[in-house]
Amino acid sequence: MKLANRFMRSATWEGMAAEDGSVTPKLTKTMVDLAKGGVGLIISGHAYVLPEGQAGPWQMGIYKDELIDGLKIMVNEVHEAGGKIVAQLAHSGAFARKEIIKQVPHVVSNFEGLSKSPRHELTKKDIQKLIKAFAEAAQRAKIAGFDVVQLHAAHGYLLSQFLSPAYNRRNDEYGGPIENRVRIHLEMYHAIQDVVGADYPVLIKINSEDFLDNGLNLNDSITASTMLFDAGIDAIELSGGTLYSGKLSPSRLGINKEEKEAYFKEAAALFKKEINVPLILVGGVRSLNVAEQILENGIADYISMCRPLIREPGLINRWKSGDTHPARCKSDNLCLEPAWEGKGIYCVVEEKEKSK
Repeated sequence: MKLANRFMRSATWEGMAAEDGSVTPKLTKTMVDLAKGGVGLIISGHAYVLPEGQAGPWQMGIYKDELIDGLKIMVNEVHEAGGKIVAQLAHSGAFARKEIIKQVPHVVSNFEGLSKSPRHELTKKDIQKLIKAFAEAAQRAKIAGFDVVQLHAAHGYLLSQFLSPAYNRRNDEYGGPIENRVRIHLEMYHAIQDVVGADYPVLIKINSEDFLDNGLNLNDSITASTMLFDAGIDAIELSGGTLYSGKLSPSRLGINKEEKEAYFKEAAALFKKEINVPLILVGGVRSLNVAEQILENGIADYISMCRPLIREPGLINRWKSGDTHPARCKSDNLCLEPAWEGKGIYCVVEEKEKSK
């Protein structure tokens, strides 16, 4: 697959889908604006593969065939705008909201201290159902015309929980050493290949570290990624942290100088030394200079951004035009607040500036 450039839009939760997860015109426009803005590859917001895996309201779904027509409209419009688009496949696991999914959230392991409310530990039958659901979701993505699919195994969601000793305390073949904790991802990858074909690109997003006590560490992340790449995964997007990492994780706030950018670049450099994998680096890139240094120094092969493109979907075209000032994003995370009100993500600071 040929891309226009090495910039990607990393997945987020847009909060723009309909209540059943179907695509809306507003969500389609958001993707089209990114394509028109020059982004080489657009990764969709995390799309839940089963109703029980929904993480938040107005989240895009890919869990049933009835959603394909809406997805197809969005993909076609992105293609008409000259873009390429990835469907990110996800399940929130322990982070599922009971009031949304109307059932007990599913977890890799249920143990004292995991949650104050009940959780259902996945049985082996559940795991096979989960693998099938991801494969069927990938098949829907291909039918809808997505160029690529990506497994979301980062940030503490279900596939990330399998990798993390902080969440995975199983005593069967899916728990224990990292070779077991990555088993479901390998089985899932092969199941996806079986339905979409060996030539259809499959990516994975993975944590470099969880930044949790007893969480996934860098060595185990490299081991898991090596096994995935050896199995045939086409590229790895490297991130880090979970919703509960707190101060242990690099600060995502107030990125106002180059020294604060690309906070997972040291981990990426180690990955590139160990694995000859096409590596996508996400996390805090705000300037063209830092992006160019990452590529020139062989730290990563692609640059992935999210928050800067919420404020400036045309950022890549701006840089391409010669205006190479850093992204206008303030890294304040205020863009998520309107999504919880049903308005979808947008840059709150920019809206306030426009209203003055």
